[in-house]
Amino acid sequence: MTTLRVALAQIGAGTDPGANAALVEESLERASAQGARLAVFPEATQCRFGVPLGPVAEPLDGPWADRIVAAAARTGVHVVVGMFTPGSDGRVRNTLLAAAPDGTRTGYDKIHLFDAFGFQESRTVEPGGRAVTIEVDGVTVGLTTCYDLRFPTLFTALADAGARVIAAPASWGDGPGKLDAFTTLARARALDSTSFVLAVDQARPAAPDPKGAPLGVGGSLAVGPDGAVLASAGDAPELLIVDLPLGRIDEVRAALPVLANRRDFTVS
Repeated sequence: MTTLRVALAQIGAGTDPGANAALVEESLERASAQGARLAVFPEATQCRFGVPLGPVAEPLDGPWADRIVAAAARTGVHVVVGMFTPGSDGRVRNTLLAAAPDGTRTGYDKIHLFDAFGFQESRTVEPGGRAVTIEVDGVTVGLTTCYDLRFPTLFTALADAGARVIAAPASWGDGPGKLDAFTTLARARALDSTSFVLAVDQARPAAPDPKGAPLGVGGSLAVGPDGAVLASAGDAPELLIVDLPLGRIDEVRAALPVLANRRDFTVS
């Protein structure tokens, strides 16, 4: 395969998991009609932040995930979408569901929790501890979530594991300079890993959450392995269809072999 067609589905999720699943289904139908093989949705697509998450958390084989898996099978499109699963200590896990058209489902639990800018995700969310990749038409795709974008070693580890595309669903916190940070970090992580990065945010809501929960700023973007922006969204709901020229990865890694040039060192 020389090109992978992907869809970046910037939606505005609400608090009703059923209505949010319908948004996923509608976007998948549109993505499929345009030939996409992978569709990436935001973090917290099952239910937005700012409300109790325990009541909506379901296992990866629960009814909400079943509905998404069925949609992937019906449309023939691989799906990466944010949901919440039960944790082991009374908290939930911030999980990406990766659903393949053959019914295979994989989960990635967000490693780096957003305890910053006055918000404490770890109060209600249990962190994961395992990096995850999936296969889409023979292409290895790494999975990351939102605040993970601030931690470059996760992206280089995924590239070391064979990732050529890295999905980064998000529900980015709003505020001065936050949209610039989101786009800058996505480009930086693409440069660090010399991989394609698909950073897909929630659309910016009409009003901020009164408690400061991160609800999204829009600005979803697809970035090439050289840091070039291939496509970007505004702040409203939008479906971006992007062709990823996979041969560009080998060209960039040959010219700029940052993964191969790394050295171990000590600090004294």
